Amino acid sequence: MEIAKQHNGNGVAEDDQVASEYLTFRLGEEEYAIDILKVQEIRGYEPPTAIAYAPPFIKGVINLRGIIVPIVDLRIKFGLGTVDYTPFTVVIILNVTQRVIGIVVDSVSDVTSLTAGQIRQAPDFSASFDTKYILGLATIDKRMLIITDIQRLMSSRDMELIDDAAEA
Repeated sequence: MEIAKQHNGNGVAEDDQVASEYLTFRLGEEEYAIDILKVQEIRGYEPPTAIAYAPPFIKGVINLRGIIVPIVDLRIKFGLGTVDYTPFTVVIILNVTQRVIGIVVDSVSDVTSLTAGQIRQAPDFSASFDTKYILGLATIDKRMLIITDIQRLMSSRDMELIDDAAEA
């Protein structure tokens, strides 16, 4: 069943004008965006406590005001080459799928409002590249943002390894 969109008189559907806010961050040379409503806080990077037998992208855990938070380095998870921890490296604390998880990124850029009309579907890269975690692409000025489905990524099978490693 298709839902009819109401138009506002200038040919643009109202759904396309409702803006959502996204936190933008850098991983290597690329700029990503995630739904700001999933972000709990942003912290400077501190080496976490390592977990034995955890996959390389799970850096360990931190104690955040009594909550044990697993830390995932997205640069390693996405295979983005050399990982260098600098003073700009930050941890974005997320609240997704009823759990708190931290993700390590190179730097946080800003908060950006995007309408559905500004987000384009990601091209199909065939089987050579997994796009199931990409909601779409948006261009702002000369910046290309990769809109990431952080909830799907953090609830994927790989993330279950966090629980497996913590129980080991």
